[in-house]
Amino acid sequence: MRLTIVSALLAASFTLSAANSWGPWGSPPTGPSNNGKTCTVRALGNRKDDTRQILDAFKDCNNGGTVVFPEGQNYWIATKLNPVISDVTVEWKEVMQLSDDLSYWRNNSYPIAFQNHHAGFIITGERIHINGYGTGGIYGNGNAWYNAEEANTQPGRPMPFVFWNVSDVFVEHFYVKDPPLWSLNIMNGKNMWFDDILCNATAVNAPFGTNWVQNTDGFDTMDAYNVMLTNMVYQGGDDCIAIKPRSYNIFVQNITCHGGNGIAIGSLGQYLEDSSVVNVLVKDAQILTHNNDMHNSAYIKTWVGALVPQSGYESAGLPRGGGWGVVQNIRFENFHLVGPAIGPDITQDSGNNGSFSGTSKMEISNIAYVNFTGYLAGAKGNRTAAISCSKVNPCYNIALKGIELAPSVNASAQTQAVGTCAYVASGGVSGLSGSGC
Repeated sequence: MRLTIVSALLAASFTLSAANSWGPWGSPPTGPSNNGKTCTVRALGNRKDDTRQILDAFKDCNNGGTVVFPEGQNYWIATKLNPVISDVTVEWKEVMQLSDDLSYWRNNSYPIAFQNHHAGFIITGERIHINGYGTGGIYGNGNAWYNAEEANTQPGRPMPFVFWNVSDVFVEHFYVKDPPLWSLNIMNGKNMWFDDILCNATAVNAPFGTNWVQNTDGFDTMDAYNVMLTNMVYQGGDDCIAIKPRSYNIFVQNITCHGGNGIAIGSLGQYLEDSSVVNVLVKDAQILTHNNDMHNSAYIKTWVGALVPQSGYESAGLPRGGGWGVVQNIRFENFHLVGPAIGPDITQDSGNNGSFSGTSKMEISNIAYVNFTGYLAGAKGNRTAAISCSKVNPCYNIALKGIELAPSVNASAQTQAVGTCAYVASGGVSGLSGSGC
């Protein structure tokens, strides 16, 4: 039986009031055991490839050791690497720099089937603690890619830091600078916590107002369970955070996003598979325009419900769409907006060629947008929110409460969200006034 609209505000919080200060699942990831062994890696210098000795250190200190990347080093990563480790502590105090050999990475990085992507550095394993101490991280040499492509993103850009088949991972005080593609990506991970994270993609040669850093997401999850992200700052030209297919129990707090697309649930349903996302709480977020390029703030996006021809490289030139599943118990809370194009937003027509509007097979319900303040970039017709769902599965239990947004910087804040609704269940949206709502 469908819940009432009022209950969406409660159900979407998935009993956080009973959770401890760590998050809604009761305890942090299990930490690694320690046998006292330490492996310290010194950079070879002069752009000599450090990959081999880094892999050797992870192997030698596997199963209980500590790998140290001390300050004063500059590690050059010229070949792909995928250490498989268990019970390892990493004192990551210096930068690892991916080489600027675009030809190598395009032709040799690890293929990722999802959206035709690739990865350069993958960590696999369990009980892993990475501490960047505020000085350690990955420099992706992204400007070599941004300058070569000038906003026409081509296949082969490597993701600089991917967690693949992992459990019980804690990453803190860490940064990713100028990633070629998504900065930090979880694929098949559970019981993970990321705290004090900086992701920055800045194209230094791009003309003002031009986005050369598409697909440089800050933090993405897919096939993820029990993941927490706290105290993150992002600057770039795409999703600050993207919660992708089969992500469950995701908790995000204290996030600042400069530019790009804000916080995304999706995209979902691009492939013929279950793309469900359930139990997501994102709270205490600053959404700030940068480089005159801030498209969204907090949005849900799914694909149309049929295979539709696609030309972009992310679909490998093949028809995409038609995926299914549910998007349930999602809560966006305490957002302050400075200049994005729209406030709360749901759209279910990704991949549409104009003939498949409203056909998404994804069912969206129990969604709460709570306490949004600030102003938009100049919304058409004073619109501050938009809900466009599916004729196949009209969305329901969508609640907007405390939405006090101004449609432009010089306008007064509205006391209720104003916008449009399409393909929603009768009475399926509360707190939004406008056509179809």
